[in-house]
Amino acid sequence: MIRGLAGALAGYAVGAALVAAIRALTGVDPLAAEPLVVAGFPFALIGWLLGVGVWQAWAREWVGLDARPAAPPGWRRYFAYSTDHKVIGVQYLVTFTVIFLLAGLSALLLRVELAAPGQAILPPATYNQVMSLHGILMIAVAVSVIIAGFGNYLVPLLIGAEDMAFPRLNALSYWLIPPVALLLLTSTVLGGWDSGWTGYAPLSERNRVGQIFFNLSFILVGLSSIIGGLNFLVTIIRLRAPGMTWGRLPIFVWGIFLTSLMSAVFTQSVAVAMLLTLLDRVFGTGFFAAARGGSPLLYENLFWFYSHPAVYVMIIPGWVLALEVLPHFARRALFAYRWAVGGLAGVVALSGVVWIHHMFTSGVPFVFLPVFLATTELISIPTGVIFLSALGTLWLGRLWLRTPMLFAIAVFFNFLIGGITGIFLADVPTDVQLQDTYFVVAHFHYTIVGGEIFGLFAGIYYWFPKITGRMYDERLGQLHFWWMFIAFNLTFFPMFGLGLAGMNRRIADYDAALANTNLFVSIASFALGASFLVFLWNVIVSWTRGPMAQANPWRARTLEWQTSSPPPLENFPVPPTVVAGPYEYGTGRAHAVLGGAAGGDD
Repeated sequence: MIRGLAGALAGYAVGAALVAAIRALTGVDPLAAEPLVVAGFPFALIGWLLGVGVWQAWAREWVGLDARPAAPPGWRRYFAYSTDHKVIGVQYLVTFTVIFLLAGLSALLLRVELAAPGQAILPPATYNQVMSLHGILMIAVAVSVIIAGFGNYLVPLLIGAEDMAFPRLNALSYWLIPPVALLLLTSTVLGGWDSGWTGYAPLSERNRVGQIFFNLSFILVGLSSIIGGLNFLVTIIRLRAPGMTWGRLPIFVWGIFLTSLMSAVFTQSVAVAMLLTLLDRVFGTGFFAAARGGSPLLYENLFWFYSHPAVYVMIIPGWVLALEVLPHFARRALFAYRWAVGGLAGVVALSGVVWIHHMFTSGVPFVFLPVFLATTELISIPTGVIFLSALGTLWLGRLWLRTPMLFAIAVFFNFLIGGITGIFLADVPTDVQLQDTYFVVAHFHYTIVGGEIFGLFAGIYYWFPKITGRMYDERLGQLHFWWMFIAFNLTFFPMFGLGLAGMNRRIADYDAALANTNLFVSIASFALGASFLVFLWNVIVSWTRGPMAQANPWRARTLEWQTSSPPPLENFPVPPTVVAGPYEYGTGRAHAVLGGAAGGDD
């Protein structure tokens, strides 16, 4: 880390000096801040990557030297450049959990201001800056935490592989993330930015210098997402164990595969939007500035062409994680497995033709409105198939209501509310009335927090024994679930009423008639925040002093549970051979054979 920071400073000095010299030779101000920041950033990024381990573990080979693995043994490997997919998965999970908690603290600051009308605890400008920071931190978490964290740790195990297809690229994708957090937090020292997580032009072209840090961080998250997505695609296509046909893939692997496909296809669009904004702002081009012949609607189209598929990049991993947990704790096969895969594929296929519903009030031509109303409503069909798969799995199952199962069931309960309320935002007449109100805030949080983040906790509790080799405290786990579930619904469900009453989002004040409801929401939000203290205590104490876990404490069938907990360096003592599906409970058929021994069945 220290070498990385030193490399970043040295790289930035080189890049800034180079652009300053070029500007001086062309007769313009060589010390203008924004050109120096933008031009120096790529050099700083290269210096950071070389410093944290790319030079030792990879780049030395480019100049004819032997590579030197940079990861030390023991716990220190989690703070170093490692190519072990399991270490990278833990790095992602811990990093994004910390970012998630920081984003939650910023949300509580917003609720302090909104507890009563007419307050000035956070002045309007500061409120908007905190709101913008909260939004982008939560989006970064939602885009990457499950696919990058659990995806990295579990996908090779679930398909019987030794590692990801490109281990060094895998490490590179993680080490692009710490600069994102550093950029966003540094921007607050420079006055932040107040354009929200969407960064709409032309406001983003006139905003404080912190806006530049936002644009650069968004590009970095996108680059990490593309690299990681391509790695997952190749890994799942090429490295499946013998017998692991497409029809035998665990549903979680299917979700990661389809999500990676979306990341690889759509992320370039938002990267272009961010890059063009920087060009407009720093180099005087006119892509989005109407005064120079540009169009702000171009930015919205580029942004939402990525950002609505990104909603499914966030939520599909939450769905499939919950679907992965349900069969093992219901002791029956995943209902309509092939239809569920088809539903996921249908959501992916339709995700690229619904973005205009975010722009119904933006002045787009009227002819587009009924078309995108129809496509947005159409996507509810494959989504419904996924829900039916979950309900069918639970139906007549022998339910084992441990903490992972409770969180998995809550994923579909919460997302049902998010999906139903999304219908109103997909229809033009109601969307015109509800746009930019707290109805949208409630809908979005039920979709992403209620769906994906509850899925994240299902995964943390389910795979905690696998990752740590220890068991968590089940009583504290259930306390965390019920506390978080009740407080979440008490926080966000009343926001639908606030939206229907006309309360605008992203504004620090509101009509006095809504004071009581807002006070209730603020109190509930602090209760929601307190629930995570139970989680942190449980994880920290259990990871350090919890009882040792069996290799397969859940008696599950999938491959990750057919090796030790935690797994050895190469995952399996001998290569596995898959002989049946992963969820065939009650059939007497094993999922896989390891060195002549059948994987567990129950």
